Amino acid sequence: MATSVIENAKVVSQEEWLAARESLVAEEKRVTHERDALAAKRRRMPWMAVEKKYEFEGPNGKASLLDLFDGRRQLIVYRAFFEPGVFGWPDHACRGCSLGADQVSNLTHLNARDTTLVYASRASQAEIERLKKRMGWTMPWYTITDGFDVDFSVDQWHGHNSFIRDGDKIYRTYFINSRGDEAMGNVWSYLDMTALGRQEEWEDSPAGYPQTPPYKWWNWHDEYASSGSTDPRWAKVVDNAKVTLNL
Repeated sequence: MATSVIENAKVVSQEEWLAARESLVAEEKRVTHERDALAAKRRRMPWMAVEKKYEFEGPNGKASLLDLFDGRRQLIVYRAFFEPGVFGWPDHACRGCSLGADQVSNLTHLNARDTTLVYASRASQAEIERLKKRMGWTMPWYTITDGFDVDFSVDQWHGHNSFIRDGDKIYRTYFINSRGDEAMGNVWSYLDMTALGRQEEWEDSPAGYPQTPPYKWWNWHDEYASSGSTDPRWAKVVDNAKVTLNL
């Protein structure tokens, strides 16, 4: 018979528990600041010019890599495995990629930071749309038709590639794969891997990078389009709370 979990647990008083928790919180804050410093280094990574032209299939037909930006400044492309030969085909995508897809947050907040997230696989658009409907996924999902996956190190394994554009010129800025993908899915993890970061004033970013006051750009996901600037009532809430906020 397996040993009961309680037999291996240390049970203490409330005072002892609070002291142990405070000690661990100090370590958690250190890790958070180290993660911020790592993101700052990502924002100083050299950029790689994307010289080749790539073609995808999307819901509206053929699309270039530039089209995938959807008019925004930054782009994150996740290579998901959904195609013949993948475990689960044709009913499902790879279990790992599917678990990741289930965690993707509302993309409106990411879009508000001028960043687009898309998924890409080698399955046809008809197959992708069928899968999205079955699983309740809504992220843009394109079909790879050329060597994009090989050129960006996602032909054999999943991964997130981030890009930035200057007009029609595209640059690769970072790449996260393997266990790094475990943290992806929320707006902060996505922004932290991009060249521009969260675009907030507290961040350590190169001169000239876009930055706005923290928290004030947040909005309800269905009101970004109708709210061109920060609601003064929300700004007051943030300003009043700053004495207790710990970046």
